[in-house]
Order: sequence, then C-alpha cells, then structure tokens
Amino acid sequence: MIRFATKQDAKAIAKLVLIILKDMELPFVQQVGDQETISILAEAVNDPTYRYGYQRGLVNEIDGQVAGVAFGYPSEDEPQIDEAFSRVLLARGMDDQRLFLDPETLPDEWYLDTICVDEKFRGQGVGSELLDALPTIAQREGKHRIGLCVDLANPNAQRLYERKGFVVVGQQVLSGHDYYHMQKKI
Repeated sequence: MIRFATKQDAKAIAKLVLIILKDMELPFVQQVGDQETISILAEAVNDPTYRYGYQRGLVNEIDGQVAGVAFGYPSEDEPQIDEAFSRVLLARGMDDQRLFLDPETLPDEWYLDTICVDEKFRGQGVGSELLDALPTIAQREGKHRIGLCVDLANPNAQRLYERKGFVVVGQQVLSGHDYYHMQKKI
C-alpha cells in the first residue's frame, strides 16, 4: 500500500536512507557510525522541512512493514532542506556538518532525492509502485516535472527509470560520483 510517510515511520525511514548514504560513501557515516547516523536521521525525519522529513515522502507498506520509501522536494526548497539536520547535530553537541554539498535539482522540478527498497522486499515491484505514485506528491507541490539523478555506474536503475518515462537531460557530479540527471513530464 502506498501512503504518505508519518512520524511513526522515522526509524524505518532512517534505516533505508542509511543504505543510500553508505552507497554514496559519505564521510559523515564513516565518522559517526551506522547506529548514530540512524538516530540522527530518525530525529530529523520528524521535521517536515527536512530533506527526508515525513511530509516529503511516500512509503510502500507491506504487511505493516515499511518496504520502501521515496523522498523528494520542489527545486526551490533545495537551499533549506538540510537545516533540520544541522539543528539536530547542534542539539546533540556535534559540529554542524552537511551531508550534501552539491546542488542536485534543475529549475521548476519536483526532485526525487531518494528511493530505496528494503532488501527483503526487492524484486517485488515495490520501487516501481513508488515511482508510479510520484506524480501525486509532485502535483501536490504544483510541479509538472519530476527530476532525479542516477549514478552512471547503475545502468539497471537507469533502465528502470527509462521504462517509467524518464529521459536523460544532463550529467552532473554529486559527492564525487558521476550522475545522469533525468526528468519526466507529468
């Protein structure tokens, strides 16, 4: 069942987001460790303005479990989407660090920041269902174009996005990795 994320999903969301952060080889995760990263992320998820704030996400729930998540935001929100993360770090007495330094969005798009499926639910169409539901959240934000970045080293994901109607519109470097920027008009 596809639904909007809630505060109660915070820990499950944080665990899935950690998978992405580790794939990106972000130094922050290596410095503070998996459990502390999950704790920080789960706290920040409760702020609706955060990149992974519950109001920015969709959940695919199967048998009461969060099987997958998709998070994004309108391009004009990009400058402030990580302020909640900074506030959590400061409240914990940690140095303010940014996980993401590079701009990701293109103008006037709803940007799919993260999509991730729990390992035990992969290959069951969970990610496809989330992708199919994205227009609901993008249109709620007044957007008629969805953007995303896909790692050049992940051709399987690129093929999935292409099957879902996304086309490559550019290339960019994020956290030292090469990505295609893809968009889909809705």
